[in-house]
Amino acid sequence: MKTLPPVLPVSATNRSSAIMISGAFILFVTALPALAETLPDTDAIDWFTLGMGLFGGLAMFLFGMEQMSEGLKAAAGDSLKEVLSSLTKNRFMGALTGAFATAVLNSSSVTTVLVVGFVSAGFMSLTQSIGVIMGANIGTTITAQIVAFNVTQYALMMIAIGFLMMFTGKAENTRHYGGITMGLGLVFYGMGVMGDAMLPLHSYQPFLDLMIKMENPLLGILVGAVFTGLVQSSSATTGIAIVMASSGLITLPAGIALAFGSNIGTCVTAMLASLGKPVEAVRAAMVHIIFNISGVFIWFMFIPQLADLVVTISPSAPELSGKAQMSAEVPRQIANAHTIFNVANTLLFIGFTPFFARLVKKLVPDKPIEEKIIIEPRYLDEDVVDVPAVALEQVRFELGHVGEVINKMYATLRSGIQQKNKLKLDEVQKLDNKVDILSEAILEYLRDIRQQPLTDKQSDRFQALMSATMNLETLADIINDELVDIGKSFVDLKIESSEATSLLVLDLADKVGFAVDQTIQAVREDDETAAEEVITLKGEVHQIADDFLVRQSERLGIKDAEHLNLVRLEMELLNKLRNIYTLTKRIAKYFVPDEIASKA
Repeated sequence: MKTLPPVLPVSATNRSSAIMISGAFILFVTALPALAETLPDTDAIDWFTLGMGLFGGLAMFLFGMEQMSEGLKAAAGDSLKEVLSSLTKNRFMGALTGAFATAVLNSSSVTTVLVVGFVSAGFMSLTQSIGVIMGANIGTTITAQIVAFNVTQYALMMIAIGFLMMFTGKAENTRHYGGITMGLGLVFYGMGVMGDAMLPLHSYQPFLDLMIKMENPLLGILVGAVFTGLVQSSSATTGIAIVMASSGLITLPAGIALAFGSNIGTCVTAMLASLGKPVEAVRAAMVHIIFNISGVFIWFMFIPQLADLVVTISPSAPELSGKAQMSAEVPRQIANAHTIFNVANTLLFIGFTPFFARLVKKLVPDKPIEEKIIIEPRYLDEDVVDVPAVALEQVRFELGHVGEVINKMYATLRSGIQQKNKLKLDEVQKLDNKVDILSEAILEYLRDIRQQPLTDKQSDRFQALMSATMNLETLADIINDELVDIGKSFVDLKIESSEATSLLVLDLADKVGFAVDQTIQAVREDDETAAEEVITLKGEVHQIADDFLVRQSERLGIKDAEHLNLVRLEMELLNKLRNIYTLTKRIAKYFVPDEIASKA
């Protein structure tokens, strides 16, 4: 039986938007009696109906944007992961990548979170990441361009078609595209409801006077910044400015000022998202803030010139006049101004990415290591759990973090046995505690991801990462719980292994160590070649083990009790090393094609 995904997962943005809209509507309704006494000509306007239409339309508009975004995340999430994971050192390509990612996610903050993961994992430098963060601002303009089409008359048809695709489509992609279509229909329908609700305001002079004041750039920017900070979406603010322009209520300069304000308001989201996060996340947020505020500051004095430019390049409706002409022309002009502003800022600042990197490193220095904290996850960010494609990448990075600890465990174990140093063997237990802490955190994070609607491909990736987490923890337990004891027994023995046996053991230990390292690389970097290297070691590991068994069988009949104890320990060591290799092979199978995995 086919299971349909939830229509809309509840995210922090959804909750904040819902609270803001509900609170504003309640305040609006409760203030009506006082409002009616203080405002002139209130008898001509049904304020309750106006408020109901305005806030109800706003709710549909924001819900539609979120629904459209969820569909895009599901349909293009895996492509997004592949694009971001193959970033080049070219800062312009990075900007294009950031624009694409943000257009899909409808959130520059989520793009920034994923980029921080790449920086922390060492896949890209802070300088490279700045290009992606700058490009993210371009991606936020896509929604405004879509909204500016304002095909309200087709909204209900789009909702109906999208609903039909979502609830009758057999293919996953059909349902995802249905969600996109339905969300887009709700956006346009919400625009229509808001526009109809505001019709009485067309002749209400106090409101018209207020809209004239909005042409003051400072006031427009302030309003845009505050509203964006409340709904945590610059796309929503620009979209609503376009809705008001479609109703002939605001002019082009006022719409541009609101769009500028949205770029400042989105910095609030970036700052909130960076609280309590690693240094890399704070630096990325700081780049976002400096870039956005600097861009608005530069363009502030050129709003009239920008308005003239977009009037020249945008479609016109000379057959209309007055408010009808404004309603036809200004929405597209605002969308174009928003795009030009963000593209121009990116082109202007992208040459200064090294300077930005140096600046934020000075503003946000490295934190001193806190001794009290044993270890904590680096990449598991709760803010992106509702974007499974991104959240699963964070898990992959965190498994790389676990791998660093396991590699250190294995190296410490080997040197402890070779040097007959029990203190080093005791260190392995402390490292195993770190693996346990990180593994528990990863499994809890995976549990949260599982609450989200996953595509088939994401479900497969989820299973691979969950298996990798459990197998890596088991691998660490073998090193700590079993090999450490064997190592201490070797230290206590008064006799040494023969040179031939020692060479076989060292050879096997090298092969297993290489397998562990390649497995971790396969998980951390999604490296198919590294995973295949692990699987192809199978023959060599088995050959060494067979040679070892032959040698040990020859020694059993000629040695005394002390030597028999040595042989027993050597056999136990062989067995545990083979178990570790089996676990690495089990993990690697998830990261290679089925035809290769079947040979494992």
